[in-house]
Amino acid sequence: MSATKEKGAAKAKGGRGPRTGGGKKSGDTQTRSFRAGLQFPVGRIHRQLREGRYASRVGAGAPVYLAAVLEYLYAYLFPFLSVKFLFANLKFCRVAEILELAGNASRDNKRIRIVPRHIQLAVRNDEELNKLLQDVTIAAGGVIPNIHSVLIPKKSGKGGKSESASQDY
Repeated sequence: MSATKEKGAAKAKGGRGPRTGGGKKSGDTQTRSFRAGLQFPVGRIHRQLREGRYASRVGAGAPVYLAAVLEYLYAYLFPFLSVKFLFANLKFCRVAEILELAGNASRDNKRIRIVPRHIQLAVRNDEELNKLLQDVTIAAGGVIPNIHSVLIPKKSGKGGKSESASQDY
């Protein structure tokens, strides 16, 4: 009888004391995108919906639904990204082309996220886009790497030291 009283007393601790199994482990966190089976960031969309003041309250399902719609639209537009003749006729395909080129630039730099630098590299390395956006300044885009040919040291043909004109006195 006293054994059952001790068990009941142990249960009434209210969650204090050592944990034995049960509950969530620290490595078991899952993003809402993963739970919904989406690639688009549900958490980020939820934050932007809240900060955008589109409504006084944002439900838990709204960002999941919006992320799914955006992912569907992206999947719908993806086959048209490489078709060049569509870019001249449809304005949204210019955006898709910029995003594709910026994604390639980010992959070349071994990055996952597209930042303004990648958009700058994509636009300035494409002849048509550069002509279209020649008067546009992309914030935090930086400059295109370029070294003038005069500044490159000439290599000597005999295998000796390469002398630079800027080093001569």
